[in-house]
Amino acid sequence: MTTSRSPEPPRHVAPPVAAPASAGVRTSWRSAPLSALRGGLVGAAESVPGISGGTIALVVGLYDQLIDAAGQLLHAVRTLVADVARGRGASAGLRALRQIDWPLLVPVLAGMVVVLLVSLSVVAPLLEEHPVPTRAVFFGMIVVSVAVPLRMMPHRFRPLDGVLLVVAAVAAFALTGLPAAQSTGDPALWFVFLGAALAINALVLPGVSGSFLLVVLGLYVPVQEALHARDLGFVGTFLLGAVVGLASFVKVLQWLLHHRRQGTMAVLAGLMIGSLRALWPWQDADGGLQAPSESVVLVVVLAFAGAAVVLAAMLWESRLTAAGQTPGRA
Repeated sequence: MTTSRSPEPPRHVAPPVAAPASAGVRTSWRSAPLSALRGGLVGAAESVPGISGGTIALVVGLYDQLIDAAGQLLHAVRTLVADVARGRGASAGLRALRQIDWPLLVPVLAGMVVVLLVSLSVVAPLLEEHPVPTRAVFFGMIVVSVAVPLRMMPHRFRPLDGVLLVVAAVAAFALTGLPAAQSTGDPALWFVFLGAALAINALVLPGVSGSFLLVVLGLYVPVQEALHARDLGFVGTFLLGAVVGLASFVKVLQWLLHHRRQGTMAVLAGLMIGSLRALWPWQDADGGLQAPSESVVLVVVLAFAGAAVVLAAMLWESRLTAAGQTPGRA
């Protein structure tokens, strides 16, 4: 006599975590001009204290792609150096280098560096001469940009996400309220290295401005002067610190984006909200917040204009995504 076995109850299978859209997709070289333009916008943001290049990278749709490409580059360089040092040859490292999304990385970095150098002489003085209207435009842009990481969440907003958002917002608000340090004409190179290592991480963290961190550390003016004077020792130390700092952080962020995307996006949104403190149009000479005093109508109009630009970019990206098109992808 056979005994019938009752069917086992179906096991619960956790839904897969949504992977970033950039995973496994390469860019076409035909999109190099557009990629350079988007990279230039990121570079322009990094030149202005209070504006985060990571925020602009999110808005123009570069964030996931840049983090993944940077992670690939770091892995390839580490593999190449380690294998050569151990006598294993360079084949594995060269193979890893070929897997990098160079059609994206090269034009984006080129546009970023060129526009950053130009903006240090153009955009930053504009902020100094016309601080209220300039900050008003950026304030409106960032307010609307907060919706970008929230839209990139793979699941519905959870109570835990709210907690992470508030904590990140408070931390960013406190950070942007730090007083600026007195600029030193000839800072020690070890301090330049450390400052660059910290500031470069703002490039990949929306809401945290690398330029603002340099201001807080008293390095903003010395960096400008070193670039104008072509001080190779200073600039070389700064670049080395930036490379080390980025290499130490980007792999962690890449893992978070792929495995803890929901909470990571909540934190990024909170950082952007907290950073609005640095962009409040009315501030005193020391960065203290003030009540609206003059040109209120103009400030509101400029803020709405900045918000409209970002909103238009978001709608354009949404339509392309809905149509199954991704700009610059092969």
